[in-house]
Amino acid sequence: MDRGLVVLYRKELADHVHSLRSTVLAALIALTSLASLFTAAQALRSFVPSTKDPSAVPVFLIAVSSGANNLPSLASFVGFLAPLLGLGMSFDAISSERNRRTLIRLLAQPIYRDDVILAKWLAALTVVGVFFFALGVLVVGLAIFFFGVPPEGEELLRFFTYLAATVVYVAVWISLGVLLSLLFRQPSTAILVGLAAWLYLVLFHPLLVNLFVPVDEGAPPNVQLRQLAWHQGLLRLSPVELYQEIATALLTPEVRTLGPLTLGQLVGAVPTPLPYSQSLILVLPHVVVLFALAATLFGVAFAYFMRQDITGRE
Repeated sequence: MDRGLVVLYRKELADHVHSLRSTVLAALIALTSLASLFTAAQALRSFVPSTKDPSAVPVFLIAVSSGANNLPSLASFVGFLAPLLGLGMSFDAISSERNRRTLIRLLAQPIYRDDVILAKWLAALTVVGVFFFALGVLVVGLAIFFFGVPPEGEELLRFFTYLAATVVYVAVWISLGVLLSLLFRQPSTAILVGLAAWLYLVLFHPLLVNLFVPVDEGAPPNVQLRQLAWHQGLLRLSPVELYQEIATALLTPEVRTLGPLTLGQLVGAVPTPLPYSQSLILVLPHVVVLFALAATLFGVAFAYFMRQDITGRE
């Protein structure tokens, strides 16, 4: 590996680890997620013993995918706050170097220009990956403490696959943040544009799709299916919707499809949980799209950075 890239990567990694901003955002996600897990576990501890076969209830997956006491689920909190972590770690990746006038000094060293932006992106992604892995281990440990039994092997596979998909999802926002740090010289402008994109995709995009592409419940079945296809297709233009569908399919084994179902498809269907391998096949296209989106955004940022004229005033 290029020595210049390794040196810059370690430097950026240390900056993120010691950054108060990254620590606060990570702590916010961890605390809200653990609070949601605690309330869900308390509700499940009183519900599971009343079932006919308590050992057959996937309590761990239910705990991380269901809320209680009007508190959203752990998966909902992570999906809502994870983009802020990605943006917060990257919105000033290049602009901060420009404003401190250290970028030209950095590029004057015996390193390649592409090492600078690549090291910043890789360091942010590494910190995110380590954080979510540590959060996953903590959640599993608390689940064992709450329920007294370890999660099943398939439950762990589903949960850690979901966390891996979350890292890919955050990579989209890291790439967007790096691009914004190149397009806007002021970090305040970059973070405002990033927050506007986040708010639109989380709140306004579903509202606009529901408003302009409604599904007429009184229409014939073939018309409804066509409307549902358009409706779902437009929703899936948002990475937020893709991530929510990934979380639903992986953390809820009973979900057998992510599209509309007809009565003909339901006839003869066996109401059993979907195996992990089938759930993985169900979400694989979504993960590939998120990965491609992250790579595209970073590719645009990379090309833009390589073509920029950086002078001594920067």
